[in-house]
Amino acid sequence: MNTKIKTLNKAVGNGLTPITRLTTDIPGNKVTHDKKIYSSMFEIFGRVQGVYFRKHTLNKAKELGLNGWCMNTQNGTVKGILEGPQDLISEMKLWLQHKGSPRSIIEKAIFTPNEPIANYNFHSFTVRR
Repeated sequence: MNTKIKTLNKAVGNGLTPITRLTTDIPGNKVTHDKKIYSSMFEIFGRVQGVYFRKHTLNKAKELGLNGWCMNTQNGTVKGILEGPQDLISEMKLWLQHKGSPRSIIEKAIFTPNEPIANYNFHSFTVRR
């Protein structure tokens, strides 16, 4: 992960003192402070094939900065793996369970517990075919 460093000027007395902060410390940045990464597998049941569910899942995962993959199964479900900080995985799980694509009907979502991992196994989030 490339962390950018920003120099901010803070008024101190009569002058300005440069302050160096990581961009992760600046309010509004979507980068989490939690350096630990986790992995969770998921399977989503219902009307989730033929409704652009995987495309919307890909877009949401990229928006959150998660790694992993998703794919259609022969049973009519969508399954995959999520990797990233625990808070972002939790946000993605809620999205998978309650929102999905506009035309999807989610009947059930199954997730494995978040397991800590030492390193990412995937460099981005992809759709497998």
